[in-house]
Amino acid sequence: MFKYFISCCLLFAWTNNFSQEKTQDNTPLKTQDTIIYKTNYGLRLGIDISRPLRTYFESAYSGMEITADYRIRKNVYIATEFGYEKNTSIEDYSNSTSKGNYMRLGLNFNAYKNWLDMNNEIFIGLRYGFSLFDQTLNNYTPNVSDAESGNYFPATLSSSSVSAVNLNAHWSELMIGLKAETLKNVFIGISVSYKILISAKDPKDFKVLYAPGFNRIFESQTGFGLNYTISYLIPFAKK
Repeated sequence: MFKYFISCCLLFAWTNNFSQEKTQDNTPLKTQDTIIYKTNYGLRLGIDISRPLRTYFESAYSGMEITADYRIRKNVYIATEFGYEKNTSIEDYSNSTSKGNYMRLGLNFNAYKNWLDMNNEIFIGLRYGFSLFDQTLNNYTPNVSDAESGNYFPATLSSSSVSAVNLNAHWSELMIGLKAETLKNVFIGISVSYKILISAKDPKDFKVLYAPGFNRIFESQTGFGLNYTISYLIPFAKK
């Protein structure tokens, strides 16, 4: 009986070892996943919806802006914005209106890693901007009082307007924003930008107070911008 038990154990051990070797020899190689998720490459066109809203609620402002970008690399886009603005600046001693066209051109770098076939963006953008515009000094009040010296000359409002044409401004800007695909090929975006004025052509005997595309010009020669966009992607290819 004992010999029979030993024989069974040896037979079981040999069978198990043989089956393991057989399994190792015949183990199929794992095949790699051949599914590749491609994303759309194409031209994305949009509009800044904040400017029509400002036009509706602010009587001193009117404007519109078209946005566009084209994907050239997985995370790199050529981007541009161009539009028209008219704005009346009301200061303590002057009232002036600037109107004209502008364009911004540069690149967006997408820092967001999308899942599968998602196409969202958290981007950093660089822009060069320029505008061509006219400015009209609608009216002004000369600041001629010198109260500290005891002299006072009553100032009168001048209602005669003075226009200057063919003015221009150049600037650079750093932009941070995001774009989310809410529907198929439809994107909602928001971005903020910090602008540094490079140069601005002033009219004779006056200063440029507002440059289309740059916004209000302060003594620091810097400014900020805010955009809300809705855009649609026209796909040309998938990569």
